[in-house]
Amino acid sequence: MVNNVLQQYRNQTFLSLVNEDVAEDYEVEIEDDQISMDYLLKIIQELPDRYRLVFNLYVIDGFSHAEIAEMLTINIGTSKSNLARARMILKEKIEQHKNEEAKKFPSAK
Repeated sequence: MVNNVLQQYRNQTFLSLVNEDVAEDYEVEIEDDQISMDYLLKIIQELPDRYRLVFNLYVIDGFSHAEIAEMLTINIGTSKSNLARARMILKEKIEQHKNEEAKKFPSAK
């Protein structure tokens, strides 16, 4: 199934992978009562296609960067860069959500 999806992405030209090296790794601490699973899935689906594809293959499916690079015919550095950018976008959205929730419920810290 994964290979069929990858083949469809390869055949579409709207997917352009960025070849940039990003060395930073982003981590976000999430408390279970602050962020729902539905919200996390929603923001993952909102990622640009190239970032979402690498994020899902690496984080959810457990493929290595070398395997992802081979599947998508990209460099390993591109895979790492796309994952780092996906994490950065997710971190920003989660922090924004947490700030919005804090404004709604200021006493719930």
